[in-house]
Amino acid sequence: MKTPRRVTLHHAADIAKARRAGQLAAEVLHMIAEHVKPGVSTDELDKLCHDYIVQVQGAIPANVGYHGYPKTVCTSVNHVICHGIPSARTLKHGDIINIDVAIIKDGWFGDTSRMYYVGEPDPLARRLVDTTYQAMLAGIRQVKPGATLGDVGHAIQSVAQQAGFSVVREYCGHGIGRVYHDEPEVLHYGRRGEGLRLEAGMIFTIEPMINAGKAATKQLADGWTVVTKDHSLSAQWEHMVAVTASGFEVLTPWPDGYGGYPAID
Repeated sequence: MKTPRRVTLHHAADIAKARRAGQLAAEVLHMIAEHVKPGVSTDELDKLCHDYIVQVQGAIPANVGYHGYPKTVCTSVNHVICHGIPSARTLKHGDIINIDVAIIKDGWFGDTSRMYYVGEPDPLARRLVDTTYQAMLAGIRQVKPGATLGDVGHAIQSVAQQAGFSVVREYCGHGIGRVYHDEPEVLHYGRRGEGLRLEAGMIFTIEPMINAGKAATKQLADGWTVVTKDHSLSAQWEHMVAVTASGFEVLTPWPDGYGGYPAID
């Protein structure tokens, strides 16, 4: 049985560095929003993100070369669950897309993703995207010292299943700081009171992937792209969260506020 590594507890000065990295990652997603429109290729979006990170932010694109990943962001369109590789494929009216970005600033990682509509989505797509946001929100609101990761997962799973959707189980949130993917693993399903007990100073991502159909997944031959096995739509949102003495702090706040979505605090 695998023994998990000890979960790092960060001091205030370290959390400030993680906060800065997280803010920069969120700024990338804010910058790219106006470019997500019909006719643009995911490769074009990737280049815009790369140049912004390097030339404007003076940061490092964390994904480039990570375990051989070839691009700056992941662009997961419609039935792609996660890790979609940017390409010459152009977006079409009605598509939904998740853009996932990670940067390194002064040795600290920032990692976040959000959903975008390409034109006007159909009602099912909109309901899926909204529900996935609400599921992430429910999970984040469980974070406080003494709570468990099972509380977080249960809250996410409950929102998704009450809407008739399913939770992807093969991929999860993760600890983050000076290490990109660290302990703990943050499952997006679970039982209340079970799992790791949270302590102030922990930093991790909460990033539920919710499918409109069944939860089954399939990895494509490129070794990265993960799709729904039944070709149903999938959505994902991701924030970095720090456990504080009294609750949580979102380290990847959007520069443009909540964009019509419910506030997290």
